[in-house]
Amino acid sequence: MANSLVTLEEKLKEIPRTPGVYLHKDAGGKIIYIGKAKNLRNRVRSYFQSGRRGDFSYGIKTEELVNQIADVEFIVTDNEAEAFILEASLVKKHQPYFNYKLKDDKSYPHLKLTVNEAFPKCVITRRIQNDGALYFGPFLPASMARRTIDLINRTFQLRTCDIEIDGKAPRPCLEYHIKRCLGPCVKGLCAAEEYQEAVRDVRLLLEGRNTELADKLGARMLQASEAMRYEIAAKYRDLRKTVIKLSEQQKMATTSESDIDIFGYYREGKRLALQLFTMREGDIVGRREFFWEDLPEDDFNPASFIGEVLMQYYSSSDAPTVPAADLQTHDVRTSFLPREIHAPVDFEDRELLEKVLRERRGRRVHILAPQRGEKRDMIDLVEKNAKLAFEQRFRVLKPDMKRVLEEMQETLELPHFPARIESFDISHIQGSENVAGMVVCENGKMNRNEYRKFKIRWTEGANDFASMHEAVLRRYRRLRDEEKALPDLIMIDGGKAQLNAAAEAMRMLDLEAVPMIGVVKPPLHHNQVAYLLVKGREDEPIYLDSYSQVLRLIQMIRDETHRYAVTYHRKRRELRDFTSELSAIPGVGEKRKTRLLRHFGSIHKVSEASVEELAPFVGRKTATEIADHFAKQRALAEGANAA
Repeated sequence: MANSLVTLEEKLKEIPRTPGVYLHKDAGGKIIYIGKAKNLRNRVRSYFQSGRRGDFSYGIKTEELVNQIADVEFIVTDNEAEAFILEASLVKKHQPYFNYKLKDDKSYPHLKLTVNEAFPKCVITRRIQNDGALYFGPFLPASMARRTIDLINRTFQLRTCDIEIDGKAPRPCLEYHIKRCLGPCVKGLCAAEEYQEAVRDVRLLLEGRNTELADKLGARMLQASEAMRYEIAAKYRDLRKTVIKLSEQQKMATTSESDIDIFGYYREGKRLALQLFTMREGDIVGRREFFWEDLPEDDFNPASFIGEVLMQYYSSSDAPTVPAADLQTHDVRTSFLPREIHAPVDFEDRELLEKVLRERRGRRVHILAPQRGEKRDMIDLVEKNAKLAFEQRFRVLKPDMKRVLEEMQETLELPHFPARIESFDISHIQGSENVAGMVVCENGKMNRNEYRKFKIRWTEGANDFASMHEAVLRRYRRLRDEEKALPDLIMIDGGKAQLNAAAEAMRMLDLEAVPMIGVVKPPLHHNQVAYLLVKGREDEPIYLDSYSQVLRLIQMIRDETHRYAVTYHRKRRELRDFTSELSAIPGVGEKRKTRLLRHFGSIHKVSEASVEELAPFVGRKTATEIADHFAKQRALAEGANAA
């Protein structure tokens, strides 16, 4: 670390002429730019030379950077390749303002094996936490994670629910009956050791130790056969066949010579969308999206941008380059670097990046910037997709709803695809006319025929928690008793208390396995639009990007729920006001109130109606009484105003 008493001018005189990395800092000591150089002295001093000599590109962005530089540090390396790797590592760690930061729209899915629980389950997640669980991935394409989960559920039958497993459940759920769960929740269905054996098998599978797993399954098969437990032996035989088949698919995938990563981007102003298409065995097996919102509009250099992006991407340990058929966790720095990388433009450090990747792959990685032919056509295709991604993110075009719901499933770690979502909200004014509304979203579209409304009967006053408990209990008790299908996800408009009240209702009905989330509106000063609380993980709120299509879908459902509940509340209030107002008029009974309400809709319209307009519904005598009643009210109001 350099001595802080040494001035910047003195440091510039002492910089060596060796390869290395330099770190520019502002007056507060914050790192604002990190760069590498074959000759540190020449590169760093070029920032401060009046003629801006050398190959350094000087523009608006650089001028702003230079104006903020108050200090510089440098780290010497043995060669330029080491500087290249160190720069990428430091940029990823510090995220300096003036570096192009590789911003993935979302983290890619991993599989999480919750070995920190007594009865572990395997779920898809995009968040890696230090919680004692095991994480495997990332998976590309994302659908590979879903296919793997499906394989695990069908083959090894780990549980998918979030309920507490204590063996006291009265009966197993549907998952047990369709042979997708061992049923540890019910005493006598599955011993703890049998369940842990399945967990160990899943771990071996996810770790890629397929040969070891196949050997273990074979040994169990023989042991069960010798004990004349032929049904169990057949189970192990089928498991072993599945594992062997999967292992053979992996070997074929890893020997492909046509592995190519193709990059393309689309930019407007400060915003840019970049797409990566991953080609394996000659087929496009997945893609990844990145977005920027704060690029320099007048000083954007495509070659510099692409160079930095590729440098960061292939220096990152979580870049998902695993072939579609592979279930193992691989580091990008070892086995699965592509044979070719196709970039939309050439860039300065292309040969250096090739050298670094060659050392990691053990054979040459070609980086090409094709200008014509089939390879250029593929880049054009990727850039068309980048433009579409740009439109969907920044212009809010109609999204691919299946893809949005799949992302929701992964983000919330749901056991099933959320084809049917039911959402609840409470509406009242100081506890009066307390009602609840429930709306239904099926495959991303609102199904108004399935909406339900509840007049809260058991709760007096303004108690949202008890009201939510009542609405949820009544709804799902009826579905349970009528043996109708349950939703894949329940949404509650509210925070932890409302969510817990709804969850308690489901526990009373033995329906704890149904996933449930609370949608929370943050304080006005908060920079997030909303955040989510997942039942069972209430202390781990999920914040979604403001451009997230998942967040937009959830907000749409929440707003529709609120609208529906408020509309029902207003109708109840209008009916109350209508009834109380007309009750004071002689000759207006319940039947006549109903006729007036159906035709006129509100007390205000009745008050303005003439005798001729009222007479067909209540008779001329009563119509005259109603018209006189409201005429006297208007006269009293006018007199009060005049006074």
